[in-house]
Amino acid sequence: MGKNYFRFKQFIIKQEGAAMKVGTDGVLLGAWADLENVHTVLDVGTGSGVIALMIAQRSEANIQAVEIDESSAQQAKGNFDASKWADRLGVEAISFQDFAKKHSSKFDLIVSNPPYFSKSLKPNTPERTLTRHTEQLSNVDMLEGIKNLLSPDGRFCAIFPYTEGNIFIAEAANYGLFCNKKLYVKTKPNNPIIRILLDFSFTKKRLIEDTLSIHTSEGEYTEDYKKLTAEFYLAF
Repeated sequence: MGKNYFRFKQFIIKQEGAAMKVGTDGVLLGAWADLENVHTVLDVGTGSGVIALMIAQRSEANIQAVEIDESSAQQAKGNFDASKWADRLGVEAISFQDFAKKHSSKFDLIVSNPPYFSKSLKPNTPERTLTRHTEQLSNVDMLEGIKNLLSPDGRFCAIFPYTEGNIFIAEAANYGLFCNKKLYVKTKPNNPIIRILLDFSFTKKRLIEDTLSIHTSEGEYTEDYKKLTAEFYLAF
């Protein structure tokens, strides 16, 4: 997925100016996030705008995106403006911390493919460091912002590596956020969990857990993965 553009069924993502290119994590989140009763959405760290555009395709919601990297924000704006949902999409080049301080609007849904490589080898460009490391957006900063911006009945949905996701669940409880839905992601059925998609709210509900394998043991895409992403990928 590293080329300068990525074509989906209903929109195109140009990404030559984006620090992070279209990847499976973002597509999974954009396809999985629950949009029931969602009228306003905040996409934190939108990058090229793929998650915001997927949500626009799936809903009638108004979507605000924030992106700390100026070049990526401009790329997202271009992708938004070129889409059929331009009137419902906006982006601001700002850190999530500053956005949360200056805005008082509440959102029905906050989504993020957040920076999580806090202890890994750092990327080789400043832009990728900004987008993929928790020095710029810690769990505490993320949770403080969510607490201020999420509506009382709203949800926060995000994707994490497995270990980091469990850490976030524990920290979120300190802010009155409860994880009510988990999707464990594996590359193949017998492989370890590599990602976890999480759905939080201020109301504790019965926990729903499921597992998704992207490929079969033979290396083909699974029917579950194709069903989840069929509205977007040309191949399905």
